[in-house]
Amino acid sequence: MQEKEQLAAYWRKTGIVKDESVLKAFLETPREKFILGQYANEAYSDYPLPIPAGQTISQPTTVMIMTEALELEPGQKVLEIGTGSGYQAAIISNIVGENGKVITTEIIPELAEFAGKNLKNAGIKNVRVIRSDGSLGCEAEAPYDRCIITAACPKVPPPLFKQLKNNGIIVAPVGSAWGQSMIKIRKKHGKLETENLGEFVFVPLKGAHGWV
Repeated sequence: MQEKEQLAAYWRKTGIVKDESVLKAFLETPREKFILGQYANEAYSDYPLPIPAGQTISQPTTVMIMTEALELEPGQKVLEIGTGSGYQAAIISNIVGENGKVITTEIIPELAEFAGKNLKNAGIKNVRVIRSDGSLGCEAEAPYDRCIITAACPKVPPPLFKQLKNNGIIVAPVGSAWGQSMIKIRKKHGKLETENLGEFVFVPLKGAHGWV
């Protein structure tokens, strides 16, 4: 698909995405299977698109920046907060591979069902969708190598730090409901090292540690 390949080539040329495993995952994951049918011809346009329940699928560039920041490796277990359409989980699943696992939580029932169908239609088997308040994490599957939050949070929910392994990484948009900084946090011997990856806008996180 020419538009898809052009986007990957642009990221590679500009250095927006440097990790070849991330670029490979993008090229191998059919975004058209994770959007509503009426937007099929816009699948590889670099902007967000509507999905059910008044939510959106993030623009491809945002998805890839967050994915690269996770520093994923084959065999890792990843927790995602906010399944949405299932696309981000699908990208991650490609990189962690068949020996890896993605646990993804979604608080909106309609979206959890939508994502589950999309992942099944795409033939992805190493992703488990859980309908729950992701701001509490998922203790039953902890600990995790990586954690990604795909909704705007006032702060990173404390339970996620407890469920993260030493040397684990959390990537999350943190700030107000109108604009956030993408924060990359590495947990080292109980201490947190933080890096700011730039400004973004996400839909608000719901749940106990989200927005009221």
